[in-house]
Amino acid sequence: MKKLQKGFTLIELMIVIAILGILMAIAIPAYQDYTVRAKVSEGINLAGAAKLAISEYVQSEGVFPSDNTNAGLAPTISGNDVTSVVVSTGIITITYTPSPIANSTLVLSAYTTAGSTLWTCGSDGSVSARFRPATCRN
Repeated sequence: MKKLQKGFTLIELMIVIAILGILMAIAIPAYQDYTVRAKVSEGINLAGAAKLAISEYVQSEGVFPSDNTNAGLAPTISGNDVTSVVVSTGIITITYTPSPIANSTLVLSAYTTAGSTLWTCGSDGSVSARFRPATCRN
């Protein structure tokens, strides 16, 4: 009787390894960008309380608060990847900690129209456009 050999040839294994290498070359940078964008979104979430506090202050006082304390916020707001969230007369500046966005900032600007406080997030700040939320890539 003949004995049949089963298994993969060396060429087949090398092709599989090459395909995996190509997939990893695409997936790893995309995943790294994704994790940085998640860190940027933490700052946006922390700024949510500041946006609400500023809006309430404008409704009651008619002007923008000059700082965190004036807006009724904690003097220092920080998170896992956020160094600070600072309020300054209708502008919220978010400063980040982790690499590759260490010491980078994202700026949210307020303006009022018809009794409402609206927010813009554009090219102000130093966080790279590829890491910003879609609404902040102007």
